[in-house]
Amino acid sequence: MRAHPTPAVRISGLRYRWPGSAQDCLAIDALQLGAGERVFLRGPSGSGKTTLLSLVGGVILAQAGTVEVGGQVLGALSAGARDRFRADHVGFVFQLFNLLPWLSARDNILLACRFAPQRRARIAAAGSTPAAEAARLAARLDLGAELLERPATQLSVGQQQRVAAARALIGRPGLVVADEPTSALDADRQQAFIDLLLDECAAVGAALLFVSHDQRLAAHFDRVLDLGALVRAGLAAEDAR
Repeated sequence: MRAHPTPAVRISGLRYRWPGSAQDCLAIDALQLGAGERVFLRGPSGSGKTTLLSLVGGVILAQAGTVEVGGQVLGALSAGARDRFRADHVGFVFQLFNLLPWLSARDNILLACRFAPQRRARIAAAGSTPAAEAARLAARLDLGAELLERPATQLSVGQQQRVAAARALIGRPGLVVADEPTSALDADRQQAFIDLLLDECAAVGAALLFVSHDQRLAAHFDRVLDLGALVRAGLAAEDAR
């Protein structure tokens, strides 16, 4: 019998509330992303989308329930081990980019490999080098060689966003998490970005969890999740018990 691949993300019985809050802001009984699945996550502002991404990345821990990424229960790891696991296995495209302003665009992309030995190993196994892979991804995102030499502070908002995307993708992580990644791109570059993200994830079998308010982008994805509906169902189930 053919074994099913380990899900990229599996959440069960999750309950999270901010410190000092009297009620849960997230309540998800069950959620799963298959290996290689492309999921579009929608929800109004304040619905907990960014909080959910932080839980999936192991940046914060829930008060109850489990979050697994690639079969690893994140709550079973120390804070340092979660940081190392995230660096090796999860590529983040942050809404505010989180680039280091004193580094060049190229060095910002390569930074993802500096603290992630498994990313470097996957690049080497593919017969490439981090520098060559950074250049390939940058070219796909219309970031020329001259732009790669500029410090992040000298890039436009759209260019910074594309550098952040290349940094997330380098080293073939098993899960890519994108938080409103196309908000600063024009229509042509938005399409190029989506094509790159989907192509790169498909090439390595990576799952993609993509958050956006732009409902027009949902057609590119295998499944659409409404976070508000998930949380309402979780809270209703809790009230019923």
